[in-house]
Amino acid sequence: MSTNGAHLRSGHWDPLGVVPDGDGVNVAVWAEGAEAVDLCLFDDDGTEHRIDLRESTFHVFHAHVPGVAPGTRYGFRVHGPWDPARGRRWNPDKLLVDPYARAVDGVVDLRAEVFGHVREGHDDLVRDVRDSAPYVPRSVVVADDFDWLGVTGPRIPWGDTVVYEAHVKGMTARHPDVPPHLRGTFAGMAHDAVLDHLLRLGVTTVELLPVHHFTDEEHLVRDGLPNYWGYNSLAYFAPHAAYSASGSRGQQVNEFKNMVKRYHEAGLEVVLDVVYNHTAEGNEFGPTLSWRGIDNAAYYRLADGGRRYADYTGCGNTLDVSHPHVLQLVMDSLRYWVQEMHVDGFRFDLASALARSLHDVDMLGPFMQTLQQDPVLRRVKLIAEPWDVGAGGYQVGEFPPLWTEWNDKFRDTLRDFWRGAEVGVGDLGWRLSGSADLYASEGRRPYASINFVTAHDGFTMRDLVTYDRKHNEANLEGNRDGTDNNRSWNHGVEGETTDPAINALRHRQIRNQLTTLLLATGVPMLVSGDELGRTQQGNNNAYCQDNEISWVDWSLEPWQEGLLEFTRTLLRVRRDHRVFRQRHFFAGEPVFEGGPKDLGWIDVDGTEFTDGDWHSPTNRTIGMFLAGWHRERDHHGDAVDDHSWLLLLHAGAEPTDFVLPGAPWVATYRVEVDTRSDDGSDGDEVLAAGDAVAMTGRSAVLLRVLEPGVAPPAD
Repeated sequence: MSTNGAHLRSGHWDPLGVVPDGDGVNVAVWAEGAEAVDLCLFDDDGTEHRIDLRESTFHVFHAHVPGVAPGTRYGFRVHGPWDPARGRRWNPDKLLVDPYARAVDGVVDLRAEVFGHVREGHDDLVRDVRDSAPYVPRSVVVADDFDWLGVTGPRIPWGDTVVYEAHVKGMTARHPDVPPHLRGTFAGMAHDAVLDHLLRLGVTTVELLPVHHFTDEEHLVRDGLPNYWGYNSLAYFAPHAAYSASGSRGQQVNEFKNMVKRYHEAGLEVVLDVVYNHTAEGNEFGPTLSWRGIDNAAYYRLADGGRRYADYTGCGNTLDVSHPHVLQLVMDSLRYWVQEMHVDGFRFDLASALARSLHDVDMLGPFMQTLQQDPVLRRVKLIAEPWDVGAGGYQVGEFPPLWTEWNDKFRDTLRDFWRGAEVGVGDLGWRLSGSADLYASEGRRPYASINFVTAHDGFTMRDLVTYDRKHNEANLEGNRDGTDNNRSWNHGVEGETTDPAINALRHRQIRNQLTTLLLATGVPMLVSGDELGRTQQGNNNAYCQDNEISWVDWSLEPWQEGLLEFTRTLLRVRRDHRVFRQRHFFAGEPVFEGGPKDLGWIDVDGTEFTDGDWHSPTNRTIGMFLAGWHRERDHHGDAVDDHSWLLLLHAGAEPTDFVLPGAPWVATYRVEVDTRSDDGSDGDEVLAAGDAVAMTGRSAVLLRVLEPGVAPPAD
């Protein structure tokens, strides 16, 4: 059916998308090179009405269509030449999702009809003329009618931030206090039980795995598996419909906003993991769902004369953010999530792919420059995953000011140290003190480093001490997927065991990892469930496991309850004491004449580290002294005094006696945390300079300084 609409007006080329105005909708879709664009409106019974968008300004096809109300489902059909060998893949027989759709209704059914080319023979050069509409989702018209009631984000300074990486469904699917109909949804994430856990834990910022509307890859559908993580985006403005408890005809938008509002009321930030480096359309043999059918050569980086796709992501295609309009799409999307959805920042998946200009990563390229000058985006949290799979893509330490980075060197160093690898402690010193070797240049601060030991991608912290090898058989890829470089140790038995000695050591090793992670300088990132001893049964790539392998199990054994309390204790220490939240790099100099250095490294005999200690590959014991008298200034500019602390780390297998240093460091100490205990309790033991702390093999002890070795001068 085709209709031109008797009362159609020309409308305007800006803003892009389908935007209600009280008298219908303004429709605008950018499609440079296209010959014509149809707006396709769908009745509740599925009847399609096509409207030819006759006006075109600046390559934007536009119109004002009266009588179209919020909740209306729609899509686009775009006409143009079919010449895949040169990157031209227009096919009006394929219904397309609006790149600016605020909501999406329905799912992709990966039948042959949704592919722009004929599937038979696997030839991407022959156009498929079958209608895809019955098998693809609809875009939904959405009105902005949410009342924020003046609630705004807490704007937590980077130096005070503790990131908690979580999955909307995984966090709530098994939570006994979340009502069953809310589990796995934005409403479930906003439930009091979840908020109470986060607040009592002591994190400040929840980083959600992708919530842009996404779909499943073809190979997963073929194997009967889902895309669980969500790194396969289909709509950059739309909350994922399956995460909505209230329906999918646009209600998911307000449900997401209500979740953010509740987090802000509780003093918590919300950061989104976003995937602008590639899309759900895959390579040249993938489905035609949106961008490919609108202007393939503009949206994607192409190769082989335009037929193939340059793939810097390992996912089949790479979005070409160097193109002005594609860059506009990404920036419009980011601003929308900040200004309309009120999120507090973003973690950019494979951020190096976004920074590429032609082929090379360029920190002065279009994406980086545009983001830097944007008055909205430069004020929110920006986290880079500083690598992609292309040549030169590994960029840890290379992103400019404003950016923080996932620091995989921190991850690898801590894993190696605690598993007993003969790597010494030289690199550990850098990681514990903020990774100044990576971030001290260009005006960056210690909080440029997002410190992590585990992430969604890889072993959980429990599995890190339980498995030597990955066990990804459930992914149906012959256990070939996922990294083999886990830097893990099973402590003598592969997998779970009832051996009490092995379990006691494993549990202590988890506490050791948490201690170093949460007390190190930088911004710690904790993965949901690690504080509860969550296991993925050895699966280190659970991207397609929407089941108990991935979901957080809230039923806890006694040791897990102790682990939760232990984590709360560490985060409370970090929150209450500025010395663990450094805003400036350490100087390594005395904080006052005759006093201790702001940062001191202590050997097991109580003396300061020598060059030999730093360079010995067999050294597995180190003390880190943090001075509390160096007048660190908080984010208000006020001087901050604090206690001084001594953190002892011993990764050797055998017990050792660590002699406590005296003047100028300390006179008396009190043990605050000891990883020998299930919950870190210590009995308030007080020790003097020269006393020895009897350290169990593979353990950590945190001591608070009660009396300094040299008194600081009076004000």
